Amino acid sequence: MQRTLSALLFVATITSLSLGEETSFHRIKMPTDKGNQINAVLTFSDKDKAIEVQPVKGSIVTVPYSQIDRCSYQYTKKHRIGDSSIATAPLGVGIVMMFTKAKSHWLEIDYREQELPKVLVLRMDKQNYLRVLDALKEHTGKDAEVLGNADKR
Repeated sequence: MQRTLSALLFVATITSLSLGEETSFHRIKMPTDKGNQINAVLTFSDKDKAIEVQPVKGSIVTVPYSQIDRCSYQYTKKHRIGDSSIATAPLGVGIVMMFTKAKSHWLEIDYREQELPKVLVLRMDKQNYLRVLDALKEHTGKDAEVLGNADKR
């Protein structure tokens, strides 16, 4: 009898601890106002019932789960032809770079803040974008709409 009671108490403790779970992702980039991308940490906080994005520089962005209207995912490919690849073309490195493509995984979260529509755009790493999309579904209950040519899921 005492073993059963101990087992039930253990299960109840574990269950209560998992209810306030937080899931964080560190390989996230967030666009700035100037068009640059900075590193950020994306956290799904069940305790606060919100998505939190903490950029390396700048203030934290908090989006309550209840304020999210929709989420979308897009996969893009872009040729890496630019000033640096053209400048290094005589060395051979630039030629290789010119024939490769940069692949990006984007998450767009449309939400409302004081009844005003807002958009949060995040670039996800190729190694964790599926885990981010799964965590989005698990924590918010919203599935990301797949846009464009994103047959990666």
